[in-house]
Amino acid sequence: MNHETSHHSTHDAHAGHGSAVAGGLAVSEHGYTLELNSVIFTGGAQPVSFRIIGPDGHAVNAFTPSHAKELHFIAVRRDTTGFQHVHPVMDAAGTWSVELELTPGDWRFFADFQPTGHTSPMTLGIDASVAGHYEPQSLPDTGRSAELGPYTVNLDGELLPGQASDLTLTISRNGEPVTDLEPYLAAYGHLVALRVGDLGYLHIHPEGEPADGNTAAGPEIVFMAAAPSPGFYRLFLDFQHEGVVRTAEFTVHAGATAQQASQPDHDAAGHTGHSHHGHQHH
Repeated sequence: MNHETSHHSTHDAHAGHGSAVAGGLAVSEHGYTLELNSVIFTGGAQPVSFRIIGPDGHAVNAFTPSHAKELHFIAVRRDTTGFQHVHPVMDAAGTWSVELELTPGDWRFFADFQPTGHTSPMTLGIDASVAGHYEPQSLPDTGRSAELGPYTVNLDGELLPGQASDLTLTISRNGEPVTDLEPYLAAYGHLVALRVGDLGYLHIHPEGEPADGNTAAGPEIVFMAAAPSPGFYRLFLDFQHEGVVRTAEFTVHAGATAQQASQPDHDAAGHTGHSHHGHQHH
């Protein structure tokens, strides 16, 4: 996917890649199917193998790379815990393999890829079950700041339904701005958004690229995103600094668009109770 000066229109063109349409809700799309070797696992570090079956009924083994990888694989438990963004290895027959850290419960796996010759990337999703005593976790009220050891990640901007807007993630360490972020998968950060309830998937890439001569290596990473609908979303930011990839997590609420909020409405009083601010701050 091209992310140069035309990245706005490029992002908006693909479901699950910055558009206002959630991806990953189906196991099969455009004739392609995500097929796991097994959908039942035990807890702990577990090998996971899968294939992308093409329209001809055979495993696909040719992909167009996106952000330095032919396929991105995301795993998350249905309660939005345990998020992992990993990069499996494919053998000559088209079988992908990767190790995941799994806890008991119901999981959703996503494959984000573009078959060679296909005009656009796609995201397929499939459920898996992990045996054991399941202790579902409540949706965390994260506020606008995530603490990762000495690192702090602050979130600015609003996620709006059906309308693209900027989300800015600012990274500091021990109170000092981080200005030497390292490229990770050809970007300074990767942001995945999942809709709470059905885990509708948005994989959003940042504005600019490390090699474009115009994008600073921090402390800010700016993303353009649009929510497919009002409601709660979980955001997961991957960034790399001093050789280590870290993940910051946020819970946000997508409310009315700016246009809707500025227009008088006969039931506006009923909408005031849905202000997202109360859900994002302690």
